[in-house]
Amino acid sequence: MGLFASRGYHGVSMDDIGSAAGVTGPALYHHFAGKEAMLAAALIPVSESLLEGGQQRVARHPDDAEAALADLIDFHVEFALANPAVIALHLHELDRLPEDPRRQIRKLQRLYVEEWVAVLSRVRPELPAPEARVLAHAAFGLMNSTPFLGGEVDRVRRAALLRDATIHALTGH
Repeated sequence: MGLFASRGYHGVSMDDIGSAAGVTGPALYHHFAGKEAMLAAALIPVSESLLEGGQQRVARHPDDAEAALADLIDFHVEFALANPAVIALHLHELDRLPEDPRRQIRKLQRLYVEEWVAVLSRVRPELPAPEARVLAHAAFGLMNSTPFLGGEVDRVRRAALLRDATIHALTGH
């Protein structure tokens, strides 16, 4: 994933990937049909994990939407800070996938967004669902900025800044 994120899909060969994995490029064909299959195998579990983690965070707070929202934000900020290469890969290479895995990832992403929309609609009942969806996507833009953040601010402070900015963007306070 780091190679794809740093060099782009077309900038990485099977030999490059094999070398990074400690095997020859052709040996990878025993496990994957090619680079597209490797990219799909890397991205699908990430989307599944985000959805599952989001659902778990929401389930922890069945009667407290604000706590559920804070937990979702904490979850996603930690994911984003720990996985900037994955985010870069999603942003720049998702369209390189064949239609079926791309559709599967998009569906998982939509379901994850809807977890956020449902919670945000409970926190801000005055918002129609389409407006809550706009805010959720804006929040992802904030939190998923991690591939573009330098190391001049330590990780703990970056997390706090991202959490604060996201809660303000979503709630207006």
